[in-house]
Amino acid sequence: MTDTTTAFDPTEFRKALGAFATGVTIITTRTADGTPLGLTANSFNSVSLNPPLVLWSLANTSGNLEAFKAAPNWAVHVLASDQEALSGRFARRGEDKFAGIDVDTGAGGIPLLRGCTARFQCKTAFQYEGGDHIIFVGEVVAFDRADSSPLVFHGGKYAHAAHRDAGAKPRNPYLAGGFSEDFLGYLLGRSHFQFFGQIRPLLAAQNLTDEEFYILSALTLKEVVTADQMHEGMSNVIDENGSTAIEALVLRGLVRNVFDINGKSAYQLTADGSACALSLITAAKSIESQLLAKLGDGEAAVLKSLLNRLLNSIDPNANSLWHQSGI
Repeated sequence: MTDTTTAFDPTEFRKALGAFATGVTIITTRTADGTPLGLTANSFNSVSLNPPLVLWSLANTSGNLEAFKAAPNWAVHVLASDQEALSGRFARRGEDKFAGIDVDTGAGGIPLLRGCTARFQCKTAFQYEGGDHIIFVGEVVAFDRADSSPLVFHGGKYAHAAHRDAGAKPRNPYLAGGFSEDFLGYLLGRSHFQFFGQIRPLLAAQNLTDEEFYILSALTLKEVVTADQMHEGMSNVIDENGSTAIEALVLRGLVRNVFDINGKSAYQLTADGSACALSLITAAKSIESQLLAKLGDGEAAVLKSLLNRLLNSIDPNANSLWHQSGI
């Protein structure tokens, strides 16, 4: 047979293949002695509807290859967007991947993971050599699915999938060059006012300003926060009135000034301050849950991921309070 292999740069070839976004799956089976076996793969694809056939592939160098070649049954689990940790667990070597995980039992006794977007129980139909991989083709004997958004892999990284509004186009503004409804500032601003408008009555009941609430919330992140850490972590969130807000919280007995080792101001929640902050945060999280439920878990995760990326790109200090050490 003539060797027609093209000399590709393997790293660049892998990157080019990674341009194709795929779902993430975990394939499970049982070995001949009944031991559960599973691994993460993104090579899954459909083959035929009638008969119902699917395929996936496994590297010839995999230590699990012989077990899957001998297995009469296996299952494909299409992971949901909140199962990234599970994907990482089954991608690693040298640990009991099923430890502490509740599973169902499928055809041939194969373990079935829970919480997935879809599960396909298969019996082995064909096995083919495919270069440096073995291609497994299975006939689907049972399946189930959920409405959760799938976990996506693209460009060597995990990603999220979100639905797009079919045919939705922003309308032209009355004045040329004016804002349209897809202007970022409008979307972020109106969303903020609508969301925070539901929280503000809770603050009014506690006689707290917005800035005082932000400060109380920041002080729940660690036991003691220095004035410098507060200034860095809350820059552009609390303005020049921030010092006045802190003083008001100290006077009310919600915050105490404990000073750091250099004699500079540092702040700590009192017992009353902790109770007040946690009560407000709990109520705010309840409001958040109700709003995000309208999007669904998958699209809520996409929204938070994109907002985190946006915030970190325009405000490098946004997460500094989470990472700073104490005094």
